[in-house]
Amino acid sequence: MILGLIDHDRGKLDDTSLEMLTLARALAADLRTTLEAVIIGENGRSIADALAAYGVSAVHLVLHEQLDDFAPSAWARGLGQVVDVGNPQAVLAPGSERGNEVLAHLAAQRDQPMAANCTEIKAGGDAYHVTRVRWGGSLLEEALLKGTPKLMSVAPLAVVPTTVTPLTLTINEVAADLSEDDLRVRVTSRVQPDSDKVSLTDAPVVVSGGRGVGSTQGFESLDELAALLGGAVGCSRAVTNEGWRPHADQVGQTGARVSPDLYIACGISGAIQHYAGCKGSKQMLVINTDPEAPIISKADYAIIGDLHEVLPAISEEVRKARN
Repeated sequence: MILGLIDHDRGKLDDTSLEMLTLARALAADLRTTLEAVIIGENGRSIADALAAYGVSAVHLVLHEQLDDFAPSAWARGLGQVVDVGNPQAVLAPGSERGNEVLAHLAAQRDQPMAANCTEIKAGGDAYHVTRVRWGGSLLEEALLKGTPKLMSVAPLAVVPTTVTPLTLTINEVAADLSEDDLRVRVTSRVQPDSDKVSLTDAPVVVSGGRGVGSTQGFESLDELAALLGGAVGCSRAVTNEGWRPHADQVGQTGARVSPDLYIACGISGAIQHYAGCKGSKQMLVINTDPEAPIISKADYAIIGDLHEVLPAISEEVRKARN
C-alpha cells in the first residue's frame, strides 16, 4: 500500500494534495499495490468521496474532538497510527506548508529520514531513488531514500493532477490516541482577512514590488493597477523587512507561492528565494531600471524603465481599453 496524507483547511481541499495523489498513484502502479489516503479531522469528511477519482481505494478518517483545526504534531500522531496498522511501503504528503510540517513531525516521531519536495520517485529495493527540489528551486538533487516506510513530500506545481475512472471507495474511521504534548502547538483562533480583497494565492494577476518601489507610498501605483486588473499586490522580502508591506503580502521561499496567469514584477532584482515563490506564473512581466537584473532572464516580457512612470501609463491604457 501507498499512503497519501491529504492537506485540507477545515474541509477545504488544498490542490497540492491532488498533485501528490497523481504521483502517488503512479508509484502504486509501479509497485502493483493500492493507493489509500489519510484525512485528519471530522471536517475533512466532506472531501473524501472526491479522492476516488484520483485512484484512492480507501480513506482513513482520523477523528478526535480536538482535531477541528490544524495541530501538526497531533496530525502526525494520527497519521502514524494508520501507518502502524496498515504498514504502507511509502507515505507521501503534498509539499505544502502543512504537508511538509506534518511529515517532518512523523519522521521525527519515528526517527526516520524524510525527502521533501520530490518531483520524481523511483522504487527499487531497500532504497528509493528520488529527485527533489533544493535551494528554493535553483537545483534538483538526486538522492537515495531509505527507511520503512519511505517518507516523501511532493513539490508543489511539479505534477499536473490527473483523474482516472473512480474506484469503489471505503472509509475507515480511526480514533486518534493523542496526548497533551501532541496538542501543545495548534491553531486556536484566526484573524480573517478583508473579504473584499483578492487573495494573493488565488489572484489571476499579481503585481509585486521590490526595494525599487522605494517606500510605502510607492506601492500606490501597484495597488491601482492590481485593482484595475482584478488582482492582488505582492512584494519581496526586502519590502517586508523595510516595513512597507505586511508579511502576508510576501511572495517567495519564506512567503506565499503564487501561480497567477500574469505576474508583474516591479523593482525586484530577482533573488532565487523570490523566484521560488512566483516561478509557477504562466506569464511574467518585469519592470526594472536595471537591464542586468537576474529576474530579467526569467521574464516573458520586460520593460527597462522607471516603474513610477511605467505603471501609471499601463493603468491609463487599461482604462482606455475598458472605455
